[in-house]
Amino acid sequence: MNDKIKEKLLDQSCAPTDNLQTNWDRIDWTKAEQAVKKLQARIVKAQKEGRTGKVKALQWTLTHSFYAKALAVKRVTSNGGGNTPGVDMETWDKPEAKFQAINALRRRGYQPKPLRRVHIKKSNGKLRPLGIPTLKDRAMQALYLLALQPVAETTADTHSYGFRKERRCMDAVRQCHCILSKGYSPKWILEGDIKGCFDHISHEWLLANIPMDKVMLRKWLKCGYIFQKKMFPTEEGTPQGGIISPTLANMTLDGLQKILADKYKRIHRGGKHYSPMVNLVRYADDFIITCENRETLEKEIKPLVAEFMAERGLTLSEEKTVITNINDGFDFLGFNIRKYGRELLTKPTKKAEKRFMENIRKTVKGNKGCKQESLIRMLNRKIRGWGAYYQHGATRDSFQRMDNQIYLSLWQWAKRRHSKKGKRWIADRYWHNIRGNKWTFAAKFKKSNGKEDQLTLLKLSSTFPFMPYTQIKGDMNPFDNDCRLYFNQRMKAKMLVTLKGRRSLLYLWEKQNRLCPICGEPIDTHKAWNVMTSVDNGRKCNILVHDECFKLSRKSNVNKE
Repeated sequence: MNDKIKEKLLDQSCAPTDNLQTNWDRIDWTKAEQAVKKLQARIVKAQKEGRTGKVKALQWTLTHSFYAKALAVKRVTSNGGGNTPGVDMETWDKPEAKFQAINALRRRGYQPKPLRRVHIKKSNGKLRPLGIPTLKDRAMQALYLLALQPVAETTADTHSYGFRKERRCMDAVRQCHCILSKGYSPKWILEGDIKGCFDHISHEWLLANIPMDKVMLRKWLKCGYIFQKKMFPTEEGTPQGGIISPTLANMTLDGLQKILADKYKRIHRGGKHYSPMVNLVRYADDFIITCENRETLEKEIKPLVAEFMAERGLTLSEEKTVITNINDGFDFLGFNIRKYGRELLTKPTKKAEKRFMENIRKTVKGNKGCKQESLIRMLNRKIRGWGAYYQHGATRDSFQRMDNQIYLSLWQWAKRRHSKKGKRWIADRYWHNIRGNKWTFAAKFKKSNGKEDQLTLLKLSSTFPFMPYTQIKGDMNPFDNDCRLYFNQRMKAKMLVTLKGRRSLLYLWEKQNRLCPICGEPIDTHKAWNVMTSVDNGRKCNILVHDECFKLSRKSNVNKE
């Protein structure tokens, strides 16, 4: 009898764990994303209408929903930082732990733990302090970020591009090109640099102006950090390493564009139109301000910006905040933006080229004895990332120069391996004639099916030709239902640019028998069409629909809600 009772108890104790694992694996993530997106769209609508009470109520609903909590846990456990523990050294690496974490994300009784302080090296050799929250604190921040982001996107500056959904560095660089490339464009630029932006933001200002749960925000701001087994309080700044910190910093710096636009308006002077040409472009805490003359920048705009920052507990760096002429050029987000006569060019900076080649040489020298195939795979990964980032600028000369430097580095690598062989033998061993190019660094390898194939090293100049970039419209909000068609159009345009994307579109077109699944009419060049995300049997998939059909389907969905 005792043995039977023991067996029953063991079975009962194992049952919850199995159920938890099953429950995590059975979560419908598509349904979860759709439910959260609907609430976020309602938050945007309420914010645009000025209904602050409704915004707060919807934020409360979102932060207490199961699907939002599940997505928050998924976010902090699915990326590379999911295995990096905080001060409690806890990780959620099993499905049952993840599901338990969903139920643990409760506002009542929640108290964040201090950050684990580490230091990482900056590009200039200095150390940057970084705080690592616990997984639970990261998940709580991710949860409340889901409710804060729709408000932040609605109230953000139109020409702010850092740490925002559907925006990237090239949007900021392209905006610089738009305002500086014309013949009548402003000639003077203020390059702004903020001293330790994340470290010095005023807690009082954040608590007074950020539209979110003040109790939760105060707890995160005042949680402190542990360094070398000692506890330190935090009296200023946002939580370093926190998921919500970039959005808080963005909202802190929002409003400067409106202040400048209100003060420096286009006016009539002497019967003629006059514009001071004051423009702001910002990416996170990096920003530039343009103006027609140096005196206005130095005597009016710079003090105005300093006052704006002082209200928020921030200060401008006197050393790095400089005023430059467009003919001398300036560096912004890895690009050198400079006017050569009447033409404005955006090229990779000398620092970016140097860092890239140092990385390449380090990889080559660190793998003296590896196979050629392995070296090519390692280098292609680095070349592909660098080339994809800079291919939207004037990079022909830069790419050719980098290709030559890579060749010289690989030649030294090959000579070191075969010091007793001649130059011709080495060249024939590692470089081959592929598609008319005699000097292609290539290696033969066997596929998993046993067939032989050839792996070639990517060349920046030929693999990444210049590609025009379409800048995002400043007032477009990815959380707004009214902007959904615009983002569908951008997705279609991105797919048409690449060969892989064009093949995907052709596949969808043929799969749908070249017909729109909503109206049944042919999809051709006569009517505008786009890519729309749909759900089929609980799975997300892309379909091709007419623009008119998309609008009608969205209206019907809104009416049903």
